Amino acid sequence: MLDALTGLTTRRPWWVLVAALLAVVGAVVLGSGVADRLRAGQGTEDPSSESALAGDVLEEHFPDSRPNLILLVEAEEGVDDREAAGTALGLAEGLAYEDSVAGVTSYWQTGSEELKSDDGSRALIAAHVSGTEDVAGPAVAEIAEEYGGEHGPLTVSVGGQTAVLNDIESTIADDLLRSELIALPLTLLILVWVYGSVVSAVLPLLVGVVAIIGTNAVLYVIAGFTDVSVFAQSLTIALGLGLAIDYALLMVRRFRAELAAGADPRTATAVTVRTAGRTVVFSALAISAALAAMLLFPLYFLRSFAYAGVTVVTLAALASLVVLPALLTLLGHRVNSLDPRRLLRRRDGAAEPLSPEDAADRRWQRLTRLVMRRAPLFAVVALIVLVVAGLPFLRVEFGMADDRQLPSGTESRQVMDVIRDDFGSTATGAVDVLVHSPPEDTDTDDLEAYASALSSLDNVEEVRSPLGVHTDGANTRARTPVDALRESEDLAYLQVMPAPGVEDISPQSQDLVRDIRAVDTPLETSVSGQAAAVVDAQAAIAEQLPLALTAVVASMLVLVYLLTGSLVLPLLSVLFNGLSLTAMFGAVVWVFQDGNLSGPLGFTPTGFIDTALPVLMFCIAFGLSMDYGVFLMSRMREEYDRVGDHRAAVELGLRRTGGIITAAAVTLAVVLVAIGASSVTNTMMLGWGVALAVVADATVVRCLLVPSVLRLTGRATWWAPAPLRRFYRAFDATLGEGAAEPVRRDRPTGDAPAHPDTAATGRPATPEAGSGPTGSTGHDRKNTEVAHARD
Repeated sequence: MLDALTGLTTRRPWWVLVAALLAVVGAVVLGSGVADRLRAGQGTEDPSSESALAGDVLEEHFPDSRPNLILLVEAEEGVDDREAAGTALGLAEGLAYEDSVAGVTSYWQTGSEELKSDDGSRALIAAHVSGTEDVAGPAVAEIAEEYGGEHGPLTVSVGGQTAVLNDIESTIADDLLRSELIALPLTLLILVWVYGSVVSAVLPLLVGVVAIIGTNAVLYVIAGFTDVSVFAQSLTIALGLGLAIDYALLMVRRFRAELAAGADPRTATAVTVRTAGRTVVFSALAISAALAAMLLFPLYFLRSFAYAGVTVVTLAALASLVVLPALLTLLGHRVNSLDPRRLLRRRDGAAEPLSPEDAADRRWQRLTRLVMRRAPLFAVVALIVLVVAGLPFLRVEFGMADDRQLPSGTESRQVMDVIRDDFGSTATGAVDVLVHSPPEDTDTDDLEAYASALSSLDNVEEVRSPLGVHTDGANTRARTPVDALRESEDLAYLQVMPAPGVEDISPQSQDLVRDIRAVDTPLETSVSGQAAAVVDAQAAIAEQLPLALTAVVASMLVLVYLLTGSLVLPLLSVLFNGLSLTAMFGAVVWVFQDGNLSGPLGFTPTGFIDTALPVLMFCIAFGLSMDYGVFLMSRMREEYDRVGDHRAAVELGLRRTGGIITAAAVTLAVVLVAIGASSVTNTMMLGWGVALAVVADATVVRCLLVPSVLRLTGRATWWAPAPLRRFYRAFDATLGEGAAEPVRRDRPTGDAPAHPDTAATGRPATPEAGSGPTGSTGHDRKNTEVAHARD
């Protein structure tokens, strides 16, 4: 397969580039309107859950119960002032005549004290704007422009769920533009320093741009058939740039090494695709498998990231395997052009140092030998550090992100803050309960008993039903004409008002939902509301999580076996990957739940974490960890096949990939931190959290834990039963066997000793040209073992 790609890219490179350019132009045209198709909603509700289905019924039959637009009206003379009241009543009546508005409730129409602030200076007009997010969002924007601002003695601010979603969408769009402006220049500077060549540094960015543009086009198509969250664009940019850099680093470095060894550009490209390209294939499969697990969850927030993630990974890999080799073939030795560091060295009059690759190899050689000499110590220390870093996650609390993920200066956020502070939870935090029986067929005593039982629950202030208001187990207010509106066709609608101090989606409100559902009644009931949606989302995630974890782990075990031919390495790789995530999860709780560093980072802690976010972060970070693991294990397998010595294979594998992994981790962390600079808390948490996981994996795990543990497992690391060894060799030949180290044309390959300790250039001896990864002889292996015995 890889040989076929090589033939395409080396014999017809111009054709490949022209076809790629046409595809990119088409993707630009198709994907230019993707932002208009994406949904700004949270997407963290299970559409088949009890709360979601009941919410649909409520919206149809009791639209006043589902206000998604709130006008906060402020009057200096008080909301009961005659002039202020008359103006406010006119606003409420005018709002009711808007075509998109299905129902309006206000303080001036009902006299309800819960719609007036404690000091009497503010009051609320609540309305329901009909239609999906695509319809309601623009309608609310028009209403905000007309009704917001100054109206005589009144000042009107616009809030509510739909206004919050509009602000989230616009804020994310601004944040993405800013993150691109931050990430691209910094990434280019890092790549120029890593490569020592402007030409080489530009190549990963080209691959990333191709992947991002292509993904936007695919998301545009997918959004025409199903819901896709606007948050998925953040992942597209992060993975598009990050993986393009990872794959291009691997490919370009191998290509340059082959050129330095004396190969012509076409031969160098062929070897690069067979070796580094093979690693890219497995890396893309591993990351895609981890991200695809989110398709198992019914929440469109998670599914959106699967659509975006799998697409951008696939396109980054295709661009690296097709477009990049064509460019390398045409560039040839010009890939090393424009080294700004050389100009600086000449200006300083300094001597020409070692190449960046050779200097990095020597540093990694010293580190690897140190770790492997003290393997038990480094293994224990690394484990302790990772486990301790993850301990805060044991006290995690789950909820649903609300308006507080927006910056505090956003108008819709300010409106909701005022409601929380001055109006209490009864203004927006009611738990909705539907009774699915015709009122005339429902035993009044049963409905009365049920409402009374609900009012007796902890953290309940009162229950409003078609029969009146119930408090502390008794009906304290007789039925009124307003209560009669709680009946519609075959439905009765009850509102459970939480006690003061119980926030809308707090753990206490979630416990209240569970208590309501546990009440014994002969009536057919269903519970809805924000807190119920959180409870149902948690249940949906908990139901699918074992299957998702099993799918991820099983796919990783199979892929690592196919990559290495070992049954031990797959188990170790899953363990390593899991440990690399502990710091991320611990930091998420310590920072974003507990509120530490909330000042410098500029967010408002809520005391809980969005239910879906840890699943998303796990899938992304686990996949990226596998990316670096594939880089390392692939090279170790190649070296083990070449020299036949486990210790040398581990050392050489880390020496050859340590610099690549570090550079890739640094550049990806820069991109993620730029994403994390968002003013939306969920995006901030995603960017900073995954960046921490990437750094922890590239440092503590790959530099310390992996070499120390593999030193302890020894040659057993590569064990597999004979039938599986034969299958591995057959599969490897089908994919395209990798080549060993580049053949040095400037001296006979047999002159250098087998062990890297005695190599004059710091590189191991290489087999004769044409020998594949199994081309080493028994004599080579014996020499290596003798060298280790001398050590």
